[in-house]
Order: sequence, then C-alpha cells, then structure tokens
Amino acid sequence: MDWITSIREAIKYIEDNITSDLTINDIVNRVLYLSPFYFQKGFAMLCGFTVSEYIRKRRLSLAGSELLNTNFKIIDIALKYGYDTPDSFTKAFKRFHGCTPSDVRSNDATLKAYAPLNLIFSLKGGDSMDYKIVKREAFTVMGYAKIFNYDEAYQSVPEFWMEHLNSKKAQDICGIYGINYDEGMTGDKFMYMIADDYVPKKDISNDLITKVIPAHIWAVFPSVGPTKQKLKELNQKIFTEWLPNCKDYEIAEGYNIEKYSDIINYKLGVDDPQYYCEIWIPVKKKN
Repeated sequence: MDWITSIREAIKYIEDNITSDLTINDIVNRVLYLSPFYFQKGFAMLCGFTVSEYIRKRRLSLAGSELLNTNFKIIDIALKYGYDTPDSFTKAFKRFHGCTPSDVRSNDATLKAYAPLNLIFSLKGGDSMDYKIVKREAFTVMGYAKIFNYDEAYQSVPEFWMEHLNSKKAQDICGIYGINYDEGMTGDKFMYMIADDYVPKKDISNDLITKVIPAHIWAVFPSVGPTKQKLKELNQKIFTEWLPNCKDYEIAEGYNIEKYSDIINYKLGVDDPQYYCEIWIPVKKKN
C-alpha cells in the first residue's frame, strides 16, 4: 500500500468508526503499513492539522447536526461523541460552533459544518527536489531532551528551542541537531533532543544525556533560506511529493533529524537567505 493510499484508508477508517474510542495505534494497526510516528507526522504535513484535531472537529460537526435534526437528549449526544459530561461537551461545542448545545435547541443558532477529508492530488511539473542517499554508521550525540505529544509539537518544540537558546545550557550545547525520535513508533508521544556530536572528554552535566543514533541509510534533503519558513516547506514537500512518488525507498524507523550549520557563518543567523541546514529521514529499500 503506497503512502497516499494509506492516508486515505486511515481517513475512511476514522469516518466509519467516528463514534468509537479511536486511538492512533488502533487506526494504524487495522489499516496501515505505517508507524504511528510517521502516520501522525505525515498526516499533519498532508492535511495541515493533526489526526486528533480532525477527529475532534468531525465529531463536533456531526454532534451539531444531530442536535439540530433529532430529539436525542444532549447528554446522549455528548456521550456518543466521546464527552463524559455535559459541561465538557458544552465547552468544546461552543469553542467550535460559537454557540452552546442548548442554543441550538432553543433558537436559530448557526452551526459550522466540517466535511470529511478527501485527499486529491494533481500532477505538477517544473519543480525539482534535491536529495541524496547517504549510508552512515552509528554515531553518538549529547544534548537535552524532552517528551512531547504529537498534537502540541508545532508549538511546543519551537518553545523548547527558545527556552534552550536563552538559557545557560546553550553554552554547552549549540544545537547542531534537532532530533525527533520514537524508536518504538507505537505511541502518541515522542522524544525531541537538542544535541551536538558527543565529545567524550567534555564534562556531562546531570541533565545532559547521550544518545546513540543507529546506523542507517538516510535520505538527506538540503534547505537553503530562513529555517522557520524553509524547513516547514521542505517537510511538506517530503511528505506530499517525495514519499508518495519514491519507487525505491520507504521510511525505515522512527527518526527525523534536522542538522544545522553554525550560525556564526551567517550574518542573519538562521534567518539568513543563505542559511543551510538539512533534514534526514532513515529509509530502506522497498521489497
């Protein structure tokens, strides 16, 4: 099953089981040949929002329709779509629709419709995407790590970087690598590490950890330009263009590495138009 077909099958499974207790592992184990790690990352890149966000919005959209078109009790609709109490349902419903469930029943409140996803891809021409395949032996890094939920990563990881760069820890770890890993590739969380190459003679503080990155074949994608914009664009291209169309390789393991150049060599640092960095993804030959 190819990458795009896998995502489509996942969306179909979600829609068919929208009132069930859906988990990422359940979706992946039943319909996909992808790990939870890359399914969640790829879904967000392809669709622009997380799996959990999609499920939540679909449920609230369907709940609104039932409130409007049926006589079912509000508490029964809340329970059907995964809310344990009327209060939690009301809060989520109001954030999404801008009105309460009671408003829907008592007046002509306006509801938001959130339609099921339908992934459509069109052929493109004229674009090129640089990459190289590199075989690298295992190597050791050292740095600071923190566990994140997939749903909060887009906001929390940049905050982790800012916290690091504005602290004394940046004197010990410059941040050559941003390493996203979930070796089991089975959960809703992953570890993110701000790291440098390991220097055996360097003193290791109590909260500084070391990590061995296994030997792998890596697909290496270069990025030139301000990192905030260019890395996001590159990640999207990897998951929407390279992976769906790559005939020879598939993702091998739960790693995603960003490798950064020394900012001292660039006048504007990571915001410089010529700033160079790379994204590494572990790959293996397709069967």
